[in-house]
Amino acid sequence: MTLLGAPMRRFLLALTMVPAVFGAAAMAGAPASVTEALVTNQTGDSLSIVSLADMQPVAEIAIGGKPAGIATSPDGKFAYLTSPEGKEVVVVDAGARQVAKRIKVGEAPLGVAAHPSSGRVYVADWFTHKISVLDPSAGKIVAEIPVGESPSGLAVTADGKLLLSADRDSDQVSIIDTATNTRIGTVAVGKRPFGITVDATGKRAYTANVASDDVSVIDIAAGRLIGTVPVGHRPYAVALAGLYAFVTNQYASTVSVIDVGSLKVVQTIEVGDHPEGIAADPAGANVYVACWFDNVLLRIDAAKLQVSGEAAVGDGPRAFGLFLR
Repeated sequence: MTLLGAPMRRFLLALTMVPAVFGAAAMAGAPASVTEALVTNQTGDSLSIVSLADMQPVAEIAIGGKPAGIATSPDGKFAYLTSPEGKEVVVVDAGARQVAKRIKVGEAPLGVAAHPSSGRVYVADWFTHKISVLDPSAGKIVAEIPVGESPSGLAVTADGKLLLSADRDSDQVSIIDTATNTRIGTVAVGKRPFGITVDATGKRAYTANVASDDVSVIDIAAGRLIGTVPVGHRPYAVALAGLYAFVTNQYASTVSVIDVGSLKVVQTIEVGDHPEGIAADPAGANVYVACWFDNVLLRIDAAKLQVSGEAAVGDGPRAFGLFLR
C-alpha cells in the first residue's frame, strides 16, 4: 500500500467526488477519425485500450501513479497521461502499446490538453494553481501560467489561439493566450467547475459544475456567461456531438443530453455507476462514457440517445480528457 500525505489524500478523495479533462466530437485537437479509446484506470494504475469497431479491450499498459487525465496528440500517435501521485506526465506510444517517456510536472497534475499544431502540451496542477506548458519532445517544462485555485479541466480552441482552464476552487474559467502564455481574462461560472469542453468553432465553452449540479455555457470571444443548464447530481464532464451536449452525472449514474440551441435538457440516459470521462467521435455518431465503479466503457448512440455497446476496462476508469484516437 502506498502511504500518502494528507494533501494528496484530500486531492484523490476530491477526484472521487468531482469530475477534465473533456472530450467531444467537436473538441479542439480531435483527429478526423478514431478507432480506439484510451482509458486511464486510476485505481488500477493502468491504461486500457479498447477497439471501437467491436468494443473489445485490446491492451492494458501499466502506468503507475494513479493516472487520471489524458490527451492525445493531434495525429493520435501519442497519449499524454497525468499521474497525480507520481507528479508526472506519462507519454505513451499508442501504436507500440508502451510508455515512451515520463516528465516530472508540479505537485498534482490533473487536467491535460494538447495544442492542435505546436506540439505543446498543457498540464493543470491542482496544488500549485498554475498551468505547466510542456515540450514533450524535449521532455521539459517551457513555461508556467498562474491561474485560479485548483485548475482541473483544460481545453484548447481548434485554431490553437486560446487555452481555457476550469479553476475549480475559484468558480471560474481562465482564458489564456497560447502565443504569449498569459492569462487574458476570467469568466465566473457555477460552483466547482471541473470538466471543460470547447466547440469546434471556438465560440462556446461548457463547464460541468460539480457543486451546483449544472453546466455553464460561455461566449468565449465576449468573455461572459450566456447560459446555465441544470443537470444531474455531480456533473463531471461534457462532450459535444451534433446538436447535443452530453454530460456525465457521477452521483446520478446518468448522462444528461442538452440541446445546444435551446440550452434545455431533452433527455436523461441511464448509464453505469459513477460515470466520469466522456468523449464523442469526430462524426458525432457515438459518445463514449467511462464508468468508475463498474469498470466499463459504454457507447451511446448519439442519434437514438441510448446505450449501444459496452467494453470491460481496468479498475477505476476516469478517462478525464480527450481519450479517443
